[in-house]
Amino acid sequence: MQTDIKPAKILRSPFFIAMWLTLFLVEIIKGALLVAVLPVYMDNILGLSAGVIGVAFALQYLGDNLFRAPSGWAAERIGFRATMVTALICMLIAVIMILFLKSAFGLSMACLILGIGTSPLWPCAMTGVTAMSGPQNKNGTAMGALEMAALGGTGLGPVGMNWILERTGHDYRMIFLILIGCAILVILVAMILPGRVVTQEGHTGEGVKDGKRAGQKYPAKPNVFTPFVRLQKSVKLTLHRVRTTLNVNPLVYPALFMQSFVIGLLSPVITLYTRTDLNISPNLYSLLLIAGGGITVIALLPVGKMVDRFGTKPFLNIGFLMAAASLFAFSAITSIPVVFGIVMLVGVSYAMILPAWNTFVATLIPKGERGAIWGFFLTLQGSGMVVGPIVSGLLWDHISHPSPFIASAIVMAGLAVVHFVLARKPFRTAPAA
Repeated sequence: MQTDIKPAKILRSPFFIAMWLTLFLVEIIKGALLVAVLPVYMDNILGLSAGVIGVAFALQYLGDNLFRAPSGWAAERIGFRATMVTALICMLIAVIMILFLKSAFGLSMACLILGIGTSPLWPCAMTGVTAMSGPQNKNGTAMGALEMAALGGTGLGPVGMNWILERTGHDYRMIFLILIGCAILVILVAMILPGRVVTQEGHTGEGVKDGKRAGQKYPAKPNVFTPFVRLQKSVKLTLHRVRTTLNVNPLVYPALFMQSFVIGLLSPVITLYTRTDLNISPNLYSLLLIAGGGITVIALLPVGKMVDRFGTKPFLNIGFLMAAASLFAFSAITSIPVVFGIVMLVGVSYAMILPAWNTFVATLIPKGERGAIWGFFLTLQGSGMVVGPIVSGLLWDHISHPSPFIASAIVMAGLAVVHFVLARKPFRTAPAA
């Protein structure tokens, strides 16, 4: 895979096309399972309790989050293709398990394996795009396109599966067979991905060549313990390089957490709030989601191009403040036409934040360990999605229904302040020339 490619050419590269399709198809499968299929299937068809469903979903996210850093590390050592194909086979196994297993334990294990199977997706995508963008990190366009794939797949999966369920008389076996077919398709697409990461110098300096990295000495005569010795030395070298090369302002870590914590605050209560407090019908709620999500998807690519041209700072400053104001207004206004306008403003703000934030984070990652550090950053960022729903539920039950939205607005305002500081001093010390 060549590096230092102009932003427009990244979108036309074979790697990016394959990665975009992989991301899109995986998000269709995840969106379909987690939003439209599994909650109803486990409750209405299998009669499992809400507690069991919650544990299964928590295991899915746990598998996804915990294995992001290891999968980013593996992508640099064994290549994108082997890492993604191996993981996606796990995803295929998970869907097959969901089709045949009926017990709470079996479905929970299937959800855990599903999470493990999807864990390399974003580390591989971010590592590849960052490597291709070269030293200038002109990757806002590519980041916007990746977010389009993710949001598009997440929306299309539930909508498509609900449509098929209505047409087949809620034949879940047919749904799972379709998802198995999608999983096989995405494995075939992932086989197009490159086998090695190639640096600007034209060698596999960020990956593995002939089973070892430059400068490492392994036993001259391989034996049964050689693979374990190599793995141990490689992990130690990676951890040492991460500690010595990661030179970021400590505020980066809470900022990563806060960015997804906001989404975690909103995700469990947004539907309840619109139904119970705003009295919005299911059909009108669908239009509300289309209004907010649609404008985000449409705006992502042009915003990404502007990020490449003007930098990340203005988009993040405006985006965080606009999101904070919109979320606070959403908690206080009940007029339905005004609510639609507020949701569209939230959509615009997220279209500004998503590609700009990923591009900003990419500038902080040292060249030597892109995969491992991207995985670490994404794991830390994803942890906000674990804590957010718990805090949101407590606020909803014990304070007030609008309180999760007020809390999310406060967090967004805090992110604006943190980013203002980070934009002035992103590193602990001045980066080496």
